[in-house]
Order: sequence, then structure tokens, then C-alpha cells
Amino acid sequence: MSGMAKSKIWIAAASLPLLASCGGGAGEAGPLDEVAVTARSAPVAQEFQQKLKAQLVAALTNSGPESAVSVCSQVAPAIAATASEESGAEVSRIARRNRNPDAGVPAAMQSQYDALAAQPLSDGKPAVQIWRSGEGENARIHYLSAIPMQDQPCSVCHGTAVDPALKQHIDSLYPGDLATGFKPGDLRGAMLISWKADAFQ
Repeated sequence: MSGMAKSKIWIAAASLPLLASCGGGAGEAGPLDEVAVTARSAPVAQEFQQKLKAQLVAALTNSGPESAVSVCSQVAPAIAATASEESGAEVSRIARRNRNPDAGVPAAMQSQYDALAAQPLSDGKPAVQIWRSGEGENARIHYLSAIPMQDQPCSVCHGTAVDPALKQHIDSLYPGDLATGFKPGDLRGAMLISWKADAFQ
């Protein structure tokens, strides 16, 4: 074998560890594919909201706002549980000014929620935050989609002029309710779709 051929083999072999380090070692997180996360998460969030809205509008139309609040308290958790089971993600709603105290904003997600509060809409659509948290088996990828306040039907139960009798009913179901006084366009809350990171490997 010529000296030049030996030299080429040595250079190629020496380059292997360097190339491997550029690609990331085993178990290391690669770049976050936000397009893939959105494609998988957005339909889950949209289906949740469509199902809930349909039931709330039906309750409002047929029985009035007090019935709608009662329906929401029972139906929303059931829809979230079904969506979680079917998708493989953890599906929930969170809000700083929440109706259900169990739906508060986790401390680790405050900065992402604050970003949505500062700008709930992006190009006329609900703004989104996507990020990765944790390491190893605890690594997760989160999709947080704004729920901007809409005039109807949301203002009936969440607006600035909630009927006193309705507010009393809300308080009977949710003592310490914080979810009124919103104006159209305000951030009322956010849909949280949280995946194990390996769902996107």
C-alpha cells in the first residue's frame, strides 16, 4: 500500500469521532421539529375545543347559562381524559385566571404563558409556544395554544357583565372563581398538549 493511500485511510479513521460528535451522541436531544409537533398537536387541541363548544352551545340554547356552566364542569374533564387516551399526550387547559384551581399555570411554564398573554393572536390565529423540558426518560415536548376570549358565547360566563345570579351559580361550583372580567381578545387560558419526547423520535 502506498504512503498516500495509508495517509487517506488514517485521515478518514481519525475523522469518525469528530463526525459522530457533530451528530449528537446516543440519548442526546436533536433539534426540535416544531412543524411536526404542531401537525400532531393542533388537531388534538382543536378537537377538544370543538367538542366542548358544541356541548356548551347546546346547553346554553336548550337550558340557559347555568346549565352550560354545570355541563362544562362535568364534560370538560371527560373530554380531556378521552383526548389524552386517544392521542397518547397529556391534554389539559391551564389559565392564570382560572375557574378550576387545579388548572393553574405550572411555575415551569410561566414564561411561555406570559408570552401568550402578551400576544394571544398571531396573524389572526391563536398564538402558540412549543418547547422541550426535562432530560432522559423525563423529557417532554409541550405545545401551548392560546385561548383568546371570544365575544359569544364565552362572554356570557367569562365576560365583564356576568349576570349576578349566574355568578352565584358559578361560585357554588367553583369557589374562588377567577375566570370572569375578560374582554374580547384577552388571553382566557391555553390548551396544553404535552408529549413524551420520544413520541417525536
